[in-house]
Parts: sequence; C-alpha cells; structure tokens
Amino acid sequence: MTAEILTIGDELLIGQVINTNQAFLAQELNNIGIVVVRMNTVGDSMQAILESFADAWKRSNVVIVTGGLGPTHDDVTKKALCTFFNTELVSNVEARARIERFLQGRRMSWTPAAEEQTMLPKNATVIPNPIGTASGMLFQEDEKYFFALPGVPYEMKEIVRMSVVPYLSSKVTGSYVKHLTLRTTGIAESILAQQLGDLEPILQGAALAFLPSPRGVRLRITVLDRTSEVAGQRVREVEARIRGKVEKYIYGTGEEELEEVLGRILTEKGFTLAIAESCTGGLIADRITNVSGSSNYFERGVVTYSNKSKTDLLGVPTALIGAHGAVSRQVAEAMASGVRRMAGASIGLSTTGIAGPTGGTPEKPVGLVWIGYADRESCLAVRFNFGEGRILVKERASQAALELVRRKVLKLE
Repeated sequence: MTAEILTIGDELLIGQVINTNQAFLAQELNNIGIVVVRMNTVGDSMQAILESFADAWKRSNVVIVTGGLGPTHDDVTKKALCTFFNTELVSNVEARARIERFLQGRRMSWTPAAEEQTMLPKNATVIPNPIGTASGMLFQEDEKYFFALPGVPYEMKEIVRMSVVPYLSSKVTGSYVKHLTLRTTGIAESILAQQLGDLEPILQGAALAFLPSPRGVRLRITVLDRTSEVAGQRVREVEARIRGKVEKYIYGTGEEELEEVLGRILTEKGFTLAIAESCTGGLIADRITNVSGSSNYFERGVVTYSNKSKTDLLGVPTALIGAHGAVSRQVAEAMASGVRRMAGASIGLSTTGIAGPTGGTPEKPVGLVWIGYADRESCLAVRFNFGEGRILVKERASQAALELVRRKVLKLE
C-alpha cells in the first residue's frame, strides 16, 4: 500500500513555519507498513490544491492532507474537498455536539468561527478531534482512502494516533515494512561505515541508511517481508549483527536521546552528577533536566564562564589558569573535580573551550573543547575539536560530554 502526504499553507512555503507534519506522518505510516512515495507542499491556492489532490489520488492508495481546515478566509481546504469529491458543506451534528462540549469545558462562548467549524463535506466520514475544533475527514472509494486533517501539529498527531493509524492498520495487506533506528555517537559516518565493513552479510536483503547529525549518526534498518512478524524478526537479526561490530557507539534506539539513556544508567547505578559548564553555557544541564525524574540523579549545574567564577565557585587555582589558560586539560580537570567536591556528587563533569567565531589562536583554534570528568577513582580530561560555528560547537560538545559520562560509567573503553 502506497501513500502521499500533502501539506497546505503559505506559511510553509515561505519558511515561516517548519513543516514537521510530513516527517511525523511518514514515520507513522511506515511503522504500519504503508510506503510513502511522495510528499508535496502547496500554498493556500484553490487551483494548486485541486491539482495536487488529483495527482495524489490518481497515484496512491492513501492520501493524507493537513492544513487549511480552520475558520478564516485563507482556509480553503474544505471548499477544495467539496469541489474534488463533488459534494457540499453542511452543518454536521456530530461535529457540533463535540465542539459545544469542547468550548464548554474551557468556558468559552459559541462564536461564528465555531459555527464555521461545524460545516463539513456532506459525504465525508467525520474523524473526531479530541483537543481542537477542526474535525478530520475521511473519503473512501473502493480500496483508496483520502484523509484531511488539521494542520496544527499537536491536534493532527492526536487524531493520527487515535484514529488514522488504527483504521489504516486494519487495511494493510501483502508486504509489511519494519524500521529500526540505532542511535550512535562519538564516531564519524565514514569511520562507522569502515568498522561495519561489507554490509551484505550483515543486511542479507535488508536496507541500511546512514543519517548523520551534529549529535551522531543514526543507522536506520528497513525490512520488507510478507508478514509483520517475519519482518520484525529480520530487523532484530540485522540489529544484532550491527551491534556485534559497533556496539560501544550505540547508545539507544528509535527517538531516544542520549540524556534519557544516561539518566536511566545513572539511576540504575545509584550515581549522582554535577556539572560545571563554561563554553556550553548550561546546555548540558538543560538537556539533562528535559528528562522527567532527572532530580533523582542530577545534583546541580553551574555555568562558570569567567575565570573568576571558576576560581570562586569551583576552587580552580588562579595560578593554574595563568599557567595553562582557561581552555586546557588542567583547568577542565580542576573544574570537574571542583564541582564534584562542592556538590558531593558521584561524578563531576566540565566543559571549557573556544566556541568562536573569535578567540582562537594557532595553538588553541576555534572549536577546541576540553571535557573534564571526575569520580571517586579518577580525574581526566579529553580534548576535542568540533570545527567552526558557535551553536554547532556547543551542540557537539554537549553530546560528547554526555557520552563521556556514559562510557566511563559503563566502562566502555
């Protein structure tokens, strides 16, 4: 079964809004064995929308459209649906009752906009929106399915998970697609490919995509087979063979972030963590505290950006900074041991570097970062060069710091 995704809105074409709907829908469809063959984005133009409807409906079994279902003048998708499916807008009783309950629950009055949201194509099957006023719609002809969904991402996602995916899952027959993404870090794409070596005995008919980013390389395994169970088993077998080659670089699967994985590890070990950040400016602490339950293992974080703060808050000797500079192995180690001692934590972590674009020298170029680590048994610092681009350097340094802790705790040398 094949699908096309069509997103509608001028705001997408001018770059005012990042189009996250396409990525979410593609992932959800692929997870249930529906192959997305095209994605398209058009503006709020009736002609462009109708042309896109016709092209997609002709080519694919499933069409999912998002956007343009609101009550304002530039929301033309419902009118386009009426033209395309030869029907008319009528006030839908089901939608009206649901919108009334929605507004009452928020102590909001009925408005002309709410009235407009009850108007839906007469021959559409209404898909309830539990967290908004714009209903989803389904048009079906034989074994083809056309969905129109709100463009607001959190509303669209709720409808897809609650209604669209369960519905389409029951219609999928024939071949099944299974994906698994392995999250790696601390190794470049080219080196990762080199360590994996000949892929044919690893994949045995599966597909493998290398997806690099500032935080690492994702390895996406894809298997197409006759049943969901067989495809799933083959994916697991490929995963095992990949792990046999590059296990220590794999920190998680799917959408797991390193801070989530590290949080589980620290919790299991009963360890606490304290952080002193200079060049990363609190980014590591921000990532750690994005994880629910991080208060169980994250003791504290300080941003010691100036030399004075390194001395005042962490006890880094002024003479040490004078002799080696703030960006040095010696200072990174002193910061890590200082914050650990100050917090009484199991582990101390530090960063000090030159994020740029100014401040670099031939000896200490832009992108140079020292990451310090201290625990009860050891204190060390590791040198990195993350290249140019201030935000990129901070992002890469935060990932490398979290990974250093993961490997030290798990003893992955």
